[in-house]
Amino acid sequence: MSSKLIGVGVGPGDPELVTVKGVNALRAAEVVVVPVMDTGERGRAEATVLHYVPQEKVVRVVFALNERTDRGRREAAWDAAGERVAGLLRAHATVAFATIGDPNVYSTFTYLAQTIAELLPGTVVETVPGITAMQDLAARSGAVLTEGTEPLTLVPVTAGAAVLKDALNGPGTVVAYKFGRQAQEVAEALRETGRLDDAVWGSALGLESESIRPAAELDGGPLPYLSTLIAPARREGGRGGKL
Repeated sequence: MSSKLIGVGVGPGDPELVTVKGVNALRAAEVVVVPVMDTGERGRAEATVLHYVPQEKVVRVVFALNERTDRGRREAAWDAAGERVAGLLRAHATVAFATIGDPNVYSTFTYLAQTIAELLPGTVVETVPGITAMQDLAARSGAVLTEGTEPLTLVPVTAGAAVLKDALNGPGTVVAYKFGRQAQEVAEALRETGRLDDAVWGSALGLESESIRPAAELDGGPLPYLSTLIAPARREGGRGGKL
């Protein structure tokens, strides 16, 4: 019988934002893998998982989560992590992989699933959706993500400030992920496109160090890498104006 690998989205950090289905999947799995950087500190996914399963069920696997320049090192880390998880799948019927946010939105799980498909053909791969940082920030800040016919664009600022500026020049709401190291470029793009006043940013959502502030307060200083920005669409015409 084929083993099963389940990517479980555990939300942006607040353990209360894990879905019931996600908790059930974590508890039903024989092993729960959590990704860690080679520095070894506990990440958000692991901290969240430990609210629902015992430590002895959790397996920490090193991923090159912060490697963006050395492709060779990144590929080697993915291969090593894939081999480690493949070994777990050979020994266990069901292995869960916990990822912050959603497993199908900018998640390390995507690369792991591809690696496992090559190493263990026939492995069943499933995902359990999770609440994303943009949803959490919208709820905590009161920012409305979309109305009526408005589009929603999600941009990882690691793709470059030019990509963000192109999105901000469009008609809908723009969400920016991973922009902490490019905070100054983000502030400039918002200012140049006239989208600064209504925008909001947040980091460490649901954690003790949570910070949610108007984007106008961005001073160009460095922010946490996992910062999220929402620049709502320009809205005129009152209630239902975009229908």
